[in-house]
Amino acid sequence: MAEAYIVGAVRTPVGRRGGGLSPIHPADLGAHVLTALMARTGIDPAAVEDVIFGCVDTVGPQSGDIARTCWLAAGLPEEVPGVTVDRQCGSSQQAIHFAAQAVLSGTTDLVVAGGVQNMSRIPIGYASLGAVEPLGLTGGPYAGSTGWQARYGEQEISQFRGAEMIADRWDISRAEMEVFAYESHRRAIRAIDEGRFDREIVPLGECATDEGPRRDTTPARMAALRPLREGGRLTAAVASQISDGAAALLIASEAAVRAHGLRPRARVHHVSARGEDPVRMLSAPIPATAYALKKAGMSIGDIDSVEINEAFAPVVLAWLRETGADPARVNPNGGAIALGHPLGATGARLMTSLLHELERTGARYGLQTMCEGGGQANVTILERL
Repeated sequence: MAEAYIVGAVRTPVGRRGGGLSPIHPADLGAHVLTALMARTGIDPAAVEDVIFGCVDTVGPQSGDIARTCWLAAGLPEEVPGVTVDRQCGSSQQAIHFAAQAVLSGTTDLVVAGGVQNMSRIPIGYASLGAVEPLGLTGGPYAGSTGWQARYGEQEISQFRGAEMIADRWDISRAEMEVFAYESHRRAIRAIDEGRFDREIVPLGECATDEGPRRDTTPARMAALRPLREGGRLTAAVASQISDGAAALLIASEAAVRAHGLRPRARVHHVSARGEDPVRMLSAPIPATAYALKKAGMSIGDIDSVEINEAFAPVVLAWLRETGADPARVNPNGGAIALGHPLGATGARLMTSLLHELERTGARYGLQTMCEGGGQANVTILERL
């Protein structure tokens, strides 16, 4: 049976909006992790058969197939192609899935997968709104679609509304969300102070560590914030941070491992993606996780460590209630509420951190999932080797 192995995984620090990574061109962010990945794995870059990167809002400096541009900006061989993937927030997790599937199919032996996003330079939603306004096309991706309107009607479609809908459906209080958010910062700060991220991070310029965690935040400060929506439960404190960053992994077949003398660090045990209600949008990790565990013949108790993207606190809290997962095993080093969410790079960042956490603890199985625009979710299960 064919196998797909992760043999390398690196990331930049996650920079705050307007922080240390904000002036850097997205191609150079991606080039930085690609250069480090080639150096750390010792692979001949010419042996790579494809580069698959996730990115959202592929306009301006992120347009023109940013995967290819990152590779060339790194000074790597021109004969290696690149392709850019957009599955919204799950873009670089999907890039990893495509890379693993290419290797598992036997058509490819060595693929780089990752993602990049500079949200400081290109605000969220720019590709669906700002970039097309000069053409007179406004209102987002659904406006003007008779098929969409016939199915879902005239209603607001947004991640903020989706998060509020989750909080309402699962009756998650603001206080509960704030406790979760505070713990995310606490765990991230502990991870930084203990050097848990040191092996996975490739410093860039003056940015050597994740900039998002707030050491001065307190439950009282969170409680004083205004809701994001009139009458709502969510505040900025329980939402992911706008961020910049990049991450890259090297996926190899068994033949490539032997031919290039590589050391497999984890086996890709399972990959899948599922969808559900695109209006509520952010709850798809719940059915996607159930589907993945069933396909893999596993239970949530078999999973030693989980990375689920903290787009908003209710996303994770609802998932915890439905899966029965041990909260201590979920986002053990904090999540996007503290560390940030550079959209197209987050999936690869989570995978990189998951791999290193499995290695740090000596655990066997890790699961990653994240909510995505359109009511979708990817799930990956890794087995540490």
